[in-house]
Amino acid sequence: QVQLIESGGGSVQAGGSLRLSCVYSGYIRGRHTFGWFRQAPGKGREGVAAISPNNENTYYADSVEGRFTISQDSAKGTIDLQMDSLITEDTATYYCAAAYGLPGLRSSAYTSWGQGTQVTVTS
Repeated sequence: QVQLIESGGGSVQAGGSLRLSCVYSGYIRGRHTFGWFRQAPGKGREGVAAISPNNENTYYADSVEGRFTISQDSAKGTIDLQMDSLITEDTATYYCAAAYGLPGLRSSAYTSWGQGTQVTVTS
C-alpha cells in the first residue's frame, strides 16, 4: 500500500502558475507509475499527467500538454506538478495517485489515492 499526501493548491488568476506537490511513502519498489488526476464539480475524474517508474516516460492530457510538467524526485519521495498558463477550466480538485506498472492515464489502474487539493483559477 502506498500513502500519498498532496499540497500546494490554492487560488490564482488566469495566466498564473501553481506548483502541486505529492509526498509518497510505503512499499515502493521502483515499479510504480505516479499520476495527477482532477475532478471538477459535476464532471468525471480526468487524468492530467503521469510519470512512469524511474522517470522514463511522461504522459499528459491534451488539455494540459505544454502547460503542465510532472516530475519525480525519488530520493525525496515526491511527485510535483508544475502548472503554468492556468485557465479557468483548470479549476478542480487535484489528486495524486499511484499504480503498479505502466497504466499511463488510465485511472482504473490506480490503486492508491491522496485526499486531494483544491485549485481555483479566477478570470
